[in-house]
Amino acid sequence: MLCVQPNQLGEVLEEINESLTENKLLISVITGISIEKIAAQLTTQTPVVRAMPNTAIAIGESMTCISSSNAEGLEITKNLFDALGKTLIIEEELMQAATVLGASGIAFFMRYLRAASQGGVQMGFDAKDAQLIAMQTAKGAASLVLENHSHPEVEIDKVTTPQGCTIEGLNEMEHQGFSSALIRGIKTSFYRITKMKKGTNGDV
Repeated sequence: MLCVQPNQLGEVLEEINESLTENKLLISVITGISIEKIAAQLTTQTPVVRAMPNTAIAIGESMTCISSSNAEGLEITKNLFDALGKTLIIEEELMQAATVLGASGIAFFMRYLRAASQGGVQMGFDAKDAQLIAMQTAKGAASLVLENHSHPEVEIDKVTTPQGCTIEGLNEMEHQGFSSALIRGIKTSFYRITKMKKGTNGDV
């Protein structure tokens, strides 16, 4: 597995090239480095798979996107990451977007949790209790969509009642640009990672 910074890739491949064969598999989780670029630095026809997990892999809850033209390599990689969360096979051209939505997405959801916790404190909860409520609620919300195979709006409709507090809060969030700000943040991250792919240095 290739798990280094992009600028370290060349040196690492030089070190391991002699040990690679066509019967081995390289799985790269390096941001912004294409399969073609990796393969061009190999001295053998070792198959290459790109995978983009997120930090929830530490607790077996990663969302990992996988891409390769090698069917056997895809199957091996999928089986590996299926044990560490959920996987999705995608076209390689979507790997940059997958990095933003899945890997950077962890940070985006964490920022929501922090804001929700702060709101709870302002309403009177102890910080620890507010965080627990926010975390479990977020977990429950995601689980509802996953388990019911539903659209988020379907689950939202189950909570909102006419002239209720939920619709009032949702409308205020939209008036303040909640959805548009989140979408703009995702697009900005995607723009940044696209620049990295073209050679601009930076971190995820």
